[in-house]
Amino acid sequence: MYKNRLADSNNRCGQKIAALRKAHTPKLSQRALADQMQLQGLDLDKNAIQRIEAGKRFVTDIELYVFAQFFGVTADELLGDDE
Repeated sequence: MYKNRLADSNNRCGQKIAALRKAHTPKLSQRALADQMQLQGLDLDKNAIQRIEAGKRFVTDIELYVFAQFFGVTADELLGDDE
């Protein structure tokens, strides 16, 4: 068992990032989000976004910060529970 995993996921923010991406106007594909992240200085591709959203990839604090800034939310909102 991994100590740095949450249940069956490697991150807490993937589902929230997916929801924000789909709700974004205009709607963003995973590739378009990866392109936006690259413009912000993150070396992410479509596959990385896909793995983050599926909870199969860890998210660094720097990545979390850039996602939060891009979507106009706080890091706490990305990490928080929706329940």
